[in-house]
Amino acid sequence: MISSMTGYGSASRQVSLGAGVVADLQVECRAVNSRFLDLGFRLPDECRGAEPVLREIAAQQLSRGKVEFRAAWRVNTTAGAAKVGTQNQAHSILGALNPERLDALHSLQEKTQIVFPKAEALRIADILRWPGIVSEPRGEEAGWIAATVEAGRAALEALMDSRHAEGQALAAVLTDITNKMRVIVKTIEPRVPEYVAQYQAKLTERLAEALASQEQSKGGTELMERIRQEVVLYAVRIDVAEEFARLKTHFQAVEKALTGNGPVGKRLDFLMQELNREANTLSSKSVSEECTQAALELKLLIEQMREQVQNLE
Repeated sequence: MISSMTGYGSASRQVSLGAGVVADLQVECRAVNSRFLDLGFRLPDECRGAEPVLREIAAQQLSRGKVEFRAAWRVNTTAGAAKVGTQNQAHSILGALNPERLDALHSLQEKTQIVFPKAEALRIADILRWPGIVSEPRGEEAGWIAATVEAGRAALEALMDSRHAEGQALAAVLTDITNKMRVIVKTIEPRVPEYVAQYQAKLTERLAEALASQEQSKGGTELMERIRQEVVLYAVRIDVAEEFARLKTHFQAVEKALTGNGPVGKRLDFLMQELNREANTLSSKSVSEECTQAALELKLLIEQMREQVQNLE
């Protein structure tokens, strides 16, 4: 199934912190375009141990794209616990005061006020924010890792689903553009012999005029050189059958890639280069204004496809 390189997925799990306290953990997985697979992780300290496992899981399912895992957690206040303010603020219900830290802080404040008698005493909020004053249940490391891996795996699956859905939409767009190019080739190819015949008539007329004028001069060297140049130019211009054949072959290759499985981005990018090459050659060998216009339309459609192909894995 064709996949886009952009997508998003998220999942949440709960982690027991002990003492009846539960944390809600949410993991997000985001992906954008990249030539290669680039994995990034923004995880809190509690979840760091899950990074190697998540990296391995992602590498098994993804081949291209810049993918980032983000995790965040908060205490579930509906599970019998209440968290007041941010993590740096007072936790009057969840936390347990550390008597030793409190005594040390109290002693430090008394000594400071002896030196600075006008200094204000610490407020309750200041005391509760002091490192080590409030201790909270943090849960076991194994529980954090297991929950992070499980949520990360589910977020990655949601990401893959969104990438597949976008990939199918892009495939439909690319198929439509390919069909438009087929119509152009189908329309212009049968007319090429007529354009060549018209060009041949014009060439014959010019050669006849050159011959008539040369007969009035003394030598034939200039005439022969003129004829040689015109014939070479004519031979180069009329040979476009090979370009049409290769264009149709490339159309089939694009269709096969879009209906196949697995990563196709690099393959399609190569085909866009080949299609553009044939369109350029067709334009340079054009024997009529209609052929030139058809080549320009092909190049425009190829460029539209190239932009979309950059989004495919």
